[in-house]
Amino acid sequence: MQELSAFPIGEKNDAYAKYFIGQSYLKPLSKEQIFIANVTFEPGCHNNWHIHHSTKGGGQILIVTAGRGYYQEWGKEPQELHAGDILNIPANVKHWHGAAPSEWFQHLSLEVPGENNSNEWLEPVDQKFYEALK
Repeated sequence: MQELSAFPIGEKNDAYAKYFIGQSYLKPLSKEQIFIANVTFEPGCHNNWHIHHSTKGGGQILIVTAGRGYYQEWGKEPQELHAGDILNIPANVKHWHGAAPSEWFQHLSLEVPGENNSNEWLEPVDQKFYEALK
């Protein structure tokens, strides 16, 4: 498998596979000060709805490095993503993200420091809705 960007793809994301439809890969890049990981999605791969909880601060920042994908917050329309896009996802917002149905996708995931941070994994994205995305 060739690299998609300057960041290595990493290993199969088996530890979180039950929260993804399709195959993803995870490469931790930094565990100091702030956790940063490169997340790679095969075509059609996306994660379940989830929430990054925090009582103060927290949330997630995504920096798209390669490919094409989608991000959607609960109750809003999906947003198409391309290399160079940056998403600031506030704490306590239900959302999902992943590759477009027919393209690879890669982003850096930064965990924003906060108090009492935790992740809650929820239901899968409706597959028929996802497959209707271009």
